[in-house]
This record gives sequence, structure tokens and C-alpha cells, in this order.
Amino acid sequence: MFLAMRTEVRAALAGALAALDFPTDDLGIETPPADVDAVLASSVAYRLAGEAGAPPPAVAEQVADEIDPGEYDYVDSVQTQGPYVNFLPSERYFDDTLEAARADDYGTLEPTGDEVVVEHTSANPTGPVHVGRARNPIIGDALARVLEYAGNDVERHYYVNDAGRQMAVFTWAYETFDEADLPEPERESPEYEMVRYYRKGNSYLEDADPEDVEEAEAEIQAILQGLEEGEEAVYERVGEVVDTVLSGMRGTLERLPATFDEFVKETRFMRDGSTDDVVERLKELDGAVYEDDAWQLTFEDIDKNLVFLRADGTSLYTTRDLAHHEWKFDTFDRAVTVLGEDHKLQAEQLKATLEQLGHDTDRLSTVHYSWVNLPEGGMSTREGTGIDLDDLLDEAIDRAREEVNERMGERIRDDDLTEEDVERIAHEVGIGAVRYDIVSKQPTKGITFEWERALDFEAQSAPYVQYVHARACGILDEAAAADVDVPAPDAVDASALTDPAERDLLRAIAAFPARIEEAADELQPHLIATYTRDIAEAFNTFYRECRVLDVDDAERRTARLALVAAAQTTVANALDALGVAAPDSM
Repeated sequence: MFLAMRTEVRAALAGALAALDFPTDDLGIETPPADVDAVLASSVAYRLAGEAGAPPPAVAEQVADEIDPGEYDYVDSVQTQGPYVNFLPSERYFDDTLEAARADDYGTLEPTGDEVVVEHTSANPTGPVHVGRARNPIIGDALARVLEYAGNDVERHYYVNDAGRQMAVFTWAYETFDEADLPEPERESPEYEMVRYYRKGNSYLEDADPEDVEEAEAEIQAILQGLEEGEEAVYERVGEVVDTVLSGMRGTLERLPATFDEFVKETRFMRDGSTDDVVERLKELDGAVYEDDAWQLTFEDIDKNLVFLRADGTSLYTTRDLAHHEWKFDTFDRAVTVLGEDHKLQAEQLKATLEQLGHDTDRLSTVHYSWVNLPEGGMSTREGTGIDLDDLLDEAIDRAREEVNERMGERIRDDDLTEEDVERIAHEVGIGAVRYDIVSKQPTKGITFEWERALDFEAQSAPYVQYVHARACGILDEAAAADVDVPAPDAVDASALTDPAERDLLRAIAAFPARIEEAADELQPHLIATYTRDIAEAFNTFYRECRVLDVDDAERRTARLALVAAAQTTVANALDALGVAAPDSM
């Protein structure tokens, strides 16, 4: 209803300004402070004061006088407060909110018709997913979910670097060393078993005699050259390593959960000739030069050149990524990529090159993120040090299980909760805590993950919001046990909800679709996390101040049950948009 009311407010302001012969290009619509009863306000009087030759409060009065609230469904009245024009909601606004929020898909916007590809994670398949990079799949998956809620047809892609030097080294090491010479794997999972070869290979190249290293490097170069020349046998050798490692990495990512519609291999764009085609077109560009034994592309606004072809005829990662993005432009309406902050230069070069190749890069968006650290400090994958994402998720579940046992000991002893219930809640709360804590921060800000904050049931965390959903489910379960029916969505009169806490909760529920729209437009899923905290606070205030089942007034009891059901659906969908589970009990 918030979106519908905003449309009405826009129409009302545009009509009023036109009637006053004022320009309508900027309506100044904004959300008023929490202590103002209006749903929307306009600061347009500030802009028009000079033109009108009157102080802003007087201009605001002129604008308000030109608006007839009776022409609109959701505007009850228009008031001024100093220079602001405030729009107060009608009873229909609250009635329709209460009804709309009972739908299972509440918060989902009308289809846009756009097909959007979100590429995220795309970590090199050289071993287990590392905590430092965990922000990529969490942000990427949440972003894809938010874009889907906003009405887009979304595909999730993982771009697989299977043609670079790292994979050539990995393949050579896998074919060179015996498993008997390797340490025991840290876990019984394919990527943990395979990474031992990769680490052994890097160690060998650093420590072996120069003659042996030279021989190894020749074999590694032969693999790279074979890929470049399209040798099927080489593709199969590298593919065996890549697919084995990816199978394990995929299992870890699914724990978050983060799933993919397609794993797109960069060798695909070497095998189909599109990389060669890109190279030939790049050579024809005005900025193309051959220097330092390589073909390079110069830029007007970027200091570092893009090397796109080596002297030996082998392409580079960005060259193949150019072909990859041209395929994206041919296949999708929009492309969104989630990248670490260390890839900013690469992203700038990619976009500038695509523009020189004649593409509309307004269709391409990049979301950069900073690293996740643990209190111990930074982490590195090169030497096999640091912490794997699996370890973090295991510890999250263990810590959540301890919290559940402590908080629900009596229910467990009374057999009200089974071991299966405890494990389910521990998984939902533990993994939800990790995911929520990471996605709730602005991507560009570096964060240090701390257990005490992430698993704090009283603070602004996943358990805090999840507990609101469980509490709402508990109220609805109590109603069912007492044979008190939750009314049909269209059978409730919101006018029975007059308490400020009830109205504040209704306002928070009504805002959800608009928050989805904003998060999707700005590609910032953390805005939904902020919203979940806002609605959780509104619900908790309602819970403290408004009895539901034992209130004497039957009409009010019915309306409050409907309000609880609407809040339960809204919180569940908001958490779903972030990829966080909404437990029925906690």
C-alpha cells in the first residue's frame, strides 16, 4: 500500500504544482521522521521559495490548499508542518495493508519483464571456500533474491576460472604427485582432498631445484597452450580437476544457502572462438598498441593498460571475460557482478573496453565488497592458512545449539522439544546468524565477524528478528489450540486497531514492498536487513503493549490476530529475501 500511496502523493503534488504554475520536475517526496503521523512528506516548498517570493512555510500552505484528499484512496488528509507538506493515511490504507500482507508472496512486486543475470562468488576452484571471501556468495545470493522479489527474472551464475595459470598448476600437480606423499585431508570432501595437490605443487615450485622447476614450468605452460589451442585432451584433464573441486565447493555454498543456475566456464569462450574474435576486434581499436611483448589497450581515464594477448598468443582472464560479458549482453537485459574490492581496476578496465567495443554498459552493474575478518586478523588461502567457511558454519551451529539448550532447557526436559527440533533450530539460527551479520553491513565497509554480536538474541541480529517470527507463530498456534480462528484476509476492519503500537506495526508492514524496491534499485540488500530490525522493534513494542488472545473485545482480538498473521508473513518474507531461515519456534 505504501507504493500505491506514493503514486497518489506524486499525482497530488504534481497537480498542485501545475495549478500554481510551479515546475513539477522535483516533488521532494521523502519519508517523515518517526514522530510524525504522516506516511509521506514533501519538502518541495524549500525549492520553490525563491521562485514564489514567499517563505517555505507559506509555500507549503499554498501547495496543501491545492490538494483535495477526497480524490484519493489512501490519502486521508494533507497537513503542513513548517515547510513540509505531510500526507496522512486513510483507513483504507490500513485495511488494504492488513489484507495484502496476508498473501504468501507479500512484498513481491509486479513483473518487470527484465531478465537479469547475477554473477557472484566465482572463486578460483583451487580449494575450500574461505571465510575472507564468504561475503561474496552471501551478498550475491541475497541480491539475487531481492531482485526476484522486485519482479525480475533472475539467473545466478558462477563464472569458473578454469583456464588460468592456477588451474594449469593444479592439473600438473594432480597428475604429478602421489596421494601417499600428501597429508591427510582436513575433511572428507572433494575440495579438501584435492587442495592437497595444489598446495604440494606450489610448495614444489618454490623449493625444488631450478632444473626441476624449469621442467615443471614447461609442463604447466604446455597445459596453458593446449587450452589456448583447443586441444580436447587438455580440456578433459583440466576439467577433471575443476569439476571435482567445484563439486565440494558447491556443497559448502549450499549450506549458506547459495545455489547457482549455471557454472559458466571461461574455457567455453575459448572453445567457441569468441575470445579470438574479441582479440581481433581489440587489435583494431584506436587505443590498441603492441609493446613490452604483448598486445595492450590504452585508456584516457585509466592509468594502467589492459593486456589482452601475450606474445606467445595466449589470452588473459579479462580477455575471456570480455567475451563472457558480450554473451551476457546477448542473453540478458541486465548483468550484475559481485566482486571483491581488489578487483576494482579489473572492473573499470572491463567496462571501459566494452564501451570501446560499442556496448551499452548502463546494462552492467558491479557491486564491490570489502573483506570479512575474524578477530584474529586477516586470512589467506595461498599457504592453506586461515579459516574455511565450513569451519565457521560448524562453529555457528555448535554455538547456536548451546544457546538453544540453555534457553530452552525446560522445554527439552519436558519433551516439548525433540533432539530433531533442537538441531533444526541450531542450524537455522547458527547459519542465519552468520549470513545476517555479513549481509546486514554495507558491502564496501570492512567487517570483523564476532560471535557475541551475531548470536545475541537481544541485539539487532538474526536471532533477534527470527525470534519475532517464532513469537508470532506461537501466538497463532495458541489461537488454533484455543479454537480461535484467524479471520480471512478480507474480513477485518483495521479501524479496530487504534493503539499507537498497532498503527506503528501496520505502517512498518506497509513499507515492506517499498523497501524491496529501494534495495533492488540501489543493489543494496543490507537495506532489507535494516528493515527487518525496524519491523522487529515495532512488533516487540506491539507484543509488550497489546494483549491478543485474552483481550475482552472480540472485534479487537480478531483484528490483532490478523495483525499478528500479517506481521508473521512480512517478517518471514523479509528474512527470505536475505536468505535467512524464519523458524516457527525458538
